[in-house]
Amino acid sequence: MNRIEKKFRELNDKGRTALVTYITAGDPSIEMTPDIVLKLEESGADIIELGVPFSDPMADGPVIQLASERALKSGTTLKSVLESVKSIRKHSDIPIILFGYYNPFLSYGLEKFSSDAAEAGADGVLVVDLPPEEAPEFKVHADKAGLNLIFLLAPTSTHERVNLIAEHASGFVYLVSVTGVTGGRTQVDGSLDSLCSEIKKTTRLPVGVGFGISSPEQVESISSFADAVIVGSAIVRIIEKHGQDKDALLEKLSDFVGSLSAPCGGTPEEALSEA
Repeated sequence: MNRIEKKFRELNDKGRTALVTYITAGDPSIEMTPDIVLKLEESGADIIELGVPFSDPMADGPVIQLASERALKSGTTLKSVLESVKSIRKHSDIPIILFGYYNPFLSYGLEKFSSDAAEAGADGVLVVDLPPEEAPEFKVHADKAGLNLIFLLAPTSTHERVNLIAEHASGFVYLVSVTGVTGGRTQVDGSLDSLCSEIKKTTRLPVGVGFGISSPEQVESISSFADAVIVGSAIVRIIEKHGQDKDALLEKLSDFVGSLSAPCGGTPEEALSEA
């Protein structure tokens, strides 16, 4: 059982939904990334999605696209992202998922990446553009290294697709809340509840819902039926706005993530005490 699996079990025992927060590594700088992660955890985040910047992030909306551009311009590489994970591990055991696109991982070498990522302290990988049919080689190396390999489901996924993802995924299943790219929306699709229930009939893995979630009200709604709520663009937008003032940035992130944590079933202080 790695940190992701352990965290879900702990939260389930407490009746709490996991709050998963996304940031792009290297935005506004790779040096600030560990401090941002630690602040997110302190404010109530249960799991971190650490985005690996990529030049063509086709599943992402403009907010995260611009974050990738900023990170790449500042010199962020996959190697420096792994070094950042090592730095985080000196202070925290929060589960970390590396979120990215296949090309950087393939260029690094799938076996070497899996080994180096696990050694750095990562717990899972979500490759946006790698469907399970094309993932056997990556999965062999990820499994050997003890990394969870997480796959995406969409509102349009067929029953056969749900079965396929359930067969190959580990850690949790990521249900995309909308048909489209990342970015905040004003409303949550009312069919997500029933879709989440259908997925849970197929797999014992936790189900997390992400894409388009940007408010405490949306978090509260999704927490009523999902095992995890995933928030990304709304956090990245704060980094974009306040990234040049570290103190202001950390304060804004703390306030926002704290407001998201409460609807998940506990205060940030309670979440930290359970870690």
